[in-house]
Amino acid sequence: MLDIPVSALEVAMVQTGTRALETLRDTAAFAQGVERLGYHRIWYAEHHHSPAIGAFPPVVLTAHAAASTSTIRLGSGGVLAPNHAPLTVAEQFGTLAALHEDRIDLGIGRGPGTFDEATARALRRGAGPATDAEYRDDITAILSFLVDEVALGPLPAPWLLASSPAGAALAAALGLPVALAHHIRPDNTRAALECYRTQFTPSRWCERPRVLLCVEAVCAETEEEAVWRAGPMNVIKAGLLKGLSETPFPTPEQAATHPFTAEERQALAGFRAQQAVGTPESVVNRLAQLAGETGADELMLTTPVYDLRDRLHSYELIRKYSGAAATVP
Repeated sequence: MLDIPVSALEVAMVQTGTRALETLRDTAAFAQGVERLGYHRIWYAEHHHSPAIGAFPPVVLTAHAAASTSTIRLGSGGVLAPNHAPLTVAEQFGTLAALHEDRIDLGIGRGPGTFDEATARALRRGAGPATDAEYRDDITAILSFLVDEVALGPLPAPWLLASSPAGAALAAALGLPVALAHHIRPDNTRAALECYRTQFTPSRWCERPRVLLCVEAVCAETEEEAVWRAGPMNVIKAGLLKGLSETPFPTPEQAATHPFTAEERQALAGFRAQQAVGTPESVVNRLAQLAGETGADELMLTTPVYDLRDRLHSYELIRKYSGAAATVP
């Protein structure tokens, strides 16, 4: 059994044979569905110029979902600081927090949200990637603007996204809760946790280390069905291993006939072993194991499967089997 809050990450995959508009419409149905199931929060990721993921700004999706739900927390997971003026980020999420009291999170990340160099430079108005110092300055400016210039009442809860010890160290230095991308770079999780907890400095935002662990979770009644549903994301990952970023999100049938190399199969099996794919019992046991090993205060599940109904069913099975807490203790 899981005795910590469990949440959801919405990546907004655009399915082969559908339009981005249909994916956009599904985001509201997904938010309403996971709210009914008792999940604690939903975060929206920022992506650009991808045939597999909708380029929907997290602030817009957060506002849309907040208007169609009533209790679940919502926010960015994350808004990518180098792509935006700090004051704009503070104004947007400060306004959302004022409109939806005690429901808005501001998760901040660093990456460009795209593998396309021209798109990344366009987002930065021609500038190159942010340096470590620039990124830290952006975060501190966002937090300062929230307090000093934007505060309309309740503030959004800030989080820092991290996938490495360096990102975790920055969260610790700024006294922010950290969201670790175990679903992207699981081999960095242990070192990032140690760095974060040993270097944490309390702040007005967070008095003690607080860890959210994001995990890829695909659940179905049988192991075979879960692996089938997880197949499309394996194609995307195999493309990334080859440096191919322009891979559409395939159907499970297309994924089942994809010609993976032996090296790709080995890499995908190693990655899957660090996530949670399978039956309700095996998935919940794996999630409980990860929670115990990492001491996470919260788990966030990302479920990149082809059909919205299958995705919600995965969350439903996990919820029913786990009996996980829906609110923060």
